[in-house]
Amino acid sequence: MTPAPGADHRKQPRRRGAALNSAIFEAVRAEIAESGYAALTMERVAERARASKASLYRRWPGRAALVLDAAYDVMPNDSSVPDTGSLRGDVLALMRQIVRLLDGVLGEAMLGLLGESLQNPEAAAQIREFGRGNMVRTMREIVGRAVARGECDASLVTERRLEAGPALLRHRVLFSGLPVGDDYLQEVVDDVVLPLFGVRPARRPETSPEG
Repeated sequence: MTPAPGADHRKQPRRRGAALNSAIFEAVRAEIAESGYAALTMERVAERARASKASLYRRWPGRAALVLDAAYDVMPNDSSVPDTGSLRGDVLALMRQIVRLLDGVLGEAMLGLLGESLQNPEAAAQIREFGRGNMVRTMREIVGRAVARGECDASLVTERRLEAGPALLRHRVLFSGLPVGDDYLQEVVDDVVLPLFGVRPARRPETSPEG
């Protein structure tokens, strides 16, 4: 449980196992929300989580790996994959989830990691693996259900096609700095993702240039 606002986190009871991991991840996100990625240290996380610094280093070699796991902790997983009954609905729901997450502390964490990766090749490799693996696993689950429903052909399911939509979204959010409205998400799903899997999207209502 997250301490109440204003509570002295140093006086919270110590935790172990899964409860400790959860407390550490919450501490990472709270530290980034309060002070930003640049000020994040293993010492501050350990203090907030009521853990020893040694226990953190036994689990994670450094800040980048810890932040990636704290980010993964709140990302969609096998138990939270959208299930709307259609490929379009599922992919759109997933992308909306990701945008909501990246619009807050998670987005700040990822931008901080990207900055660190310029100086730290090991961090860069971890970020690439995280970005690819997590989203592709979720997309594989979504598309697999579409295949089972007879909505698309299993022969069209390849790693590159599974990566395409998430890669566009990741680039838009983390690199371009451009807004990510719902119209953009629908364009990615209808103009890129669905055609890659042989699904014809329903016609969207036209929007004005200002929309």
